[in-house]
Amino acid sequence: MRLSALGLILVLAILAVLLPPLAQPPRRVPTIGWLYRGFPPSEVQLRQSPLWQAMHELGWVEGQNITVERRYAEGHNERLRVLATELVQRPVDIILAVGPQEARAAKAASDTIPIVFMDWGDPVRAGAVASLAHPGGNMTGMSTVSPELIGKRLELLTEAAPGISRVAVLTNSDVNYLIQEMTHTAQQLGVTLYPINVPAADQLDHVVAALMTARAEALLVLPAPLFGLHIPRVVELAATSRLPTIYPGRNYVAAGGLMSYGPNRTDVQRHVATYVDKILKGTKPGELPVEQPMRFELVINLKTVKELGLTIPTMVLFRADEVIK
Repeated sequence: MRLSALGLILVLAILAVLLPPLAQPPRRVPTIGWLYRGFPPSEVQLRQSPLWQAMHELGWVEGQNITVERRYAEGHNERLRVLATELVQRPVDIILAVGPQEARAAKAASDTIPIVFMDWGDPVRAGAVASLAHPGGNMTGMSTVSPELIGKRLELLTEAAPGISRVAVLTNSDVNYLIQEMTHTAQQLGVTLYPINVPAADQLDHVVAALMTARAEALLVLPAPLFGLHIPRVVELAATSRLPTIYPGRNYVAAGGLMSYGPNRTDVQRHVATYVDKILKGTKPGELPVEQPMRFELVINLKTVKELGLTIPTMVLFRADEVIK
């Protein structure tokens, strides 16, 4: 009996060495859905994206341990729901929604797939999350607008162009609530606000006439998703009107705008990557607080300063985080 047992053990040992190991089931690669109302970036822009660079640093490499399904509405917001539904049916494990319109479309398509929004002014007011600290549900992300931020933009505009008293505000239904939040600051600064509502891209052509009617001395552009899709056109309108203008982000100034004050977009994108990382590792989105940017930047375009014939006070220039020449 002992010899039989030893023989059996010996046979099994030989078989273990000679036979190939049993194939392990392939490890499932998670899929990220990317939903954006705008146009596809170039390969260079994609490689240089702070978001995907941060994902790589966190150990997520597209084509190796993650797959990315990208959908672009190319300026046609009405397509977002269809594109979101495509991602849900794919199916994806998480949806990265760039702004509020994308996030709403994703939420309409699924109330179970985790959704991370990159840039939503006030998701609590919009009813997207229960609170910033405890969002609940299947959504979380970055909130990039606050009353203090909007008031600071108006304050910087009056410092850059001393003596102005009539400020036009480029707005639409997505961000109209911010005008009320600017009212107190405007009263303190002795400034009267003149909202110019732009509901759709084809209405941008009427802005110059509206600025003349308002006899505006300066312009403040609110962070509406519509304006972000048409940055060159918005900057051109301000240039045609020859008005000192402050914008919500650096990309406007890089396109020729005068000045901007807003969250550092690199920081925002890198932080969004940490949300994705945590969710892919098992954390529920409703348990991740909606956070706000910690770092803001003032950017000024000196070429535009010269073209407008302005003299920006030295103290304002000194406070700039970046000066474009």
